[in-house]
Amino acid sequence: MSVENIPHRWIDDQADLEQVVDELVDQPRYAIDTEFHRERTYYPALALVQLAWPGQLVLVDPLALDITALRRLFESDAEAVFHAAQQDLDVLTHAVGTVPRRFFDTQIAGGFVGYGTPSLVALLNGEIGINPPKGDRLTDWLRRPLTEAQRNYAALDVAHLLEVQDLLVRQLEELGRVEWVRQACDELRARPVSGQHPDDAWMRLKDVRGLRPRPRAVAQAVAAWRERAAMQRNVPVRQVLPDLAVLGIAQRQPHDEKELAQARGVDDRFRRGKIAAQILEAVEQGRRAEPPAGRNGSDDLDRELRPAVTLISAWVSQVAKTERIDTAILATRADLVAFLSNDPDARLAHGWRAEILGEGIERLVTGRAALTFDRGAGLKLVDIPD
Repeated sequence: MSVENIPHRWIDDQADLEQVVDELVDQPRYAIDTEFHRERTYYPALALVQLAWPGQLVLVDPLALDITALRRLFESDAEAVFHAAQQDLDVLTHAVGTVPRRFFDTQIAGGFVGYGTPSLVALLNGEIGINPPKGDRLTDWLRRPLTEAQRNYAALDVAHLLEVQDLLVRQLEELGRVEWVRQACDELRARPVSGQHPDDAWMRLKDVRGLRPRPRAVAQAVAAWRERAAMQRNVPVRQVLPDLAVLGIAQRQPHDEKELAQARGVDDRFRRGKIAAQILEAVEQGRRAEPPAGRNGSDDLDRELRPAVTLISAWVSQVAKTERIDTAILATRADLVAFLSNDPDARLAHGWRAEILGEGIERLVTGRAALTFDRGAGLKLVDIPD
């Protein structure tokens, strides 16, 4: 099937959408994707929802109808099949008010069968031999009417997704990893979406780890103010205040407009008036606040664990290679620090990650095992005799 000829229905009538939902709630599963823009807004602007199930494919126009009608579908037992669901979950949370109660992510599944972090094109090519042409990254999905080519590119994102899921699940069953993928999808569903935690916005700043505790507290307060202002105005956070300015203000900790003007990254837009007063108020709040801990706990603990994290990371990479699991899914640096810090909520302490890594890490850090290098097999975990 070529990208120029994917049968689909265009849904821009509320009654037609309700009929689609009526049909889908009785299906065991359906493929779903979204198109959206967020370059000029804080919240993603939903432009299109693609849905496919056996014998049917529809493109739903959220600009022409009330898309919250999908809530009934999302709360049903029907399983939603996404590819790379994280951003879709974000946009659907804001547009619909909820996300599918049950979902499967083919990108996550691909990471458990040797694909790394695969694109949809990689899975289509690797699993069913389809090599679709690249779409136009600059497509304006909010413009109406969409061209037939745009509609077909959008339809392609869901046209073969259920078939890809079937093929991946077959491999996962052979490896005994279906439940692992389910757990990973549940973790993704539980992640906070944009706009939920302004007080954590500082952690997304580049180079923020280099700040001392007091400037870090100021960075947290200023970044939280910026996040709330961006949410209120529905504009990108960097349009409210650039990252460089947040860090510059945190380092200088200005008391007045004159000192604010001297902070790195602060231009004329932020040096006077109402916005300057708001920034200075945030600085004062940060100056009085308890400095936040580092991203993975206290800095002292982070430094103490650094050698162990470096050692274990090397072994984790080898395990990921041997097991053909994406390293980013298996364990991040934050996962290792949390586990070594005895965090009861550490992901490595529970579920499938504990099965693969938990015991090995414990043996390493307690001196009951060591790492050796084998030219053919790479790093190997070996027991140390008592």
